[in-house]
Amino acid sequence: MAGNLPLMSRHVAIVTDSTAYLPPQTMERHAITAVPLTVVIGDRALLEGTEISARALTEALQKHRSVTTSRPSPEVFAAAYREAAEAGARGIVSLHLSAEVSGTYDAALLAAKDAPVPVRVVDTRMIGMALGFCALAAAEVVEAGGSLEEAVAAAEKRAGDTSAYFYVDTLEHLRRGGRIGTAQALLGSALAVKPLLELEGGRIELREKVRTASKAIARLEELAVERAGSGPVDIAVHHLSAPERAEALAERLRERVPGIAELHVSEVGAVIGAHTGPGLLAVVVSPR
Repeated sequence: MAGNLPLMSRHVAIVTDSTAYLPPQTMERHAITAVPLTVVIGDRALLEGTEISARALTEALQKHRSVTTSRPSPEVFAAAYREAAEAGARGIVSLHLSAEVSGTYDAALLAAKDAPVPVRVVDTRMIGMALGFCALAAAEVVEAGGSLEEAVAAAEKRAGDTSAYFYVDTLEHLRRGGRIGTAQALLGSALAVKPLLELEGGRIELREKVRTASKAIARLEELAVERAGSGPVDIAVHHLSAPERAEALAERLRERVPGIAELHVSEVGAVIGAHTGPGLLAVVVSPR
């Protein structure tokens, strides 16, 4: 059952990818399907979410093993679209992480051309729960009887209103993966500063340089509080191998943000973790 409706009765299916990091029970409740990306450690290709844990990824990074990521193949998307159509969907909304950082959107577009029902593929320009909140917004429209186009519009509006801020211990992993410019990465390491990043135009950009980790995390909190304002807002706190730090930040945000509707705390999966490294702390602020 999903949202008190059997999956069969969903006239529009919602598909996303594994970087949305939605809790499994939330995906089940809202009948959201996540297509997995792949993490390659050495010569082993592992599916995010089922075949590799955040802990295994952290160990590989700490041992300086080769870690790369790759998009799902168009065939994997095609199979997901066929399955949704066979379950009764007459249309599909397929929402994915930023095309600026992954080829996932392109793979979904290729598969959509031959799908048995209409598929709207959306580059949300988001990652993590910033993408997850877009998928939830689309699912809630569908549950209320909305059309495919209305679900797309809800997801795009949510994406446009959502902000994501990141603290990383080092820019080295982002530089290695080509997700941030070498000049920015070198600047960070040369000055021995702690970088604060944000999602800007679908890209991971350096926002501020802060002298110490504690000051950077305090600044991360301030950015989230300022962005949240006083209206209804969903917040997610992500981390990699920093659960205590994440819980402490979430607790402070609960006290300081009056309009929190939902607050999720979760460890990121291997795909984002491979590019940020252990010690990541991120906040997603998504006004309703």
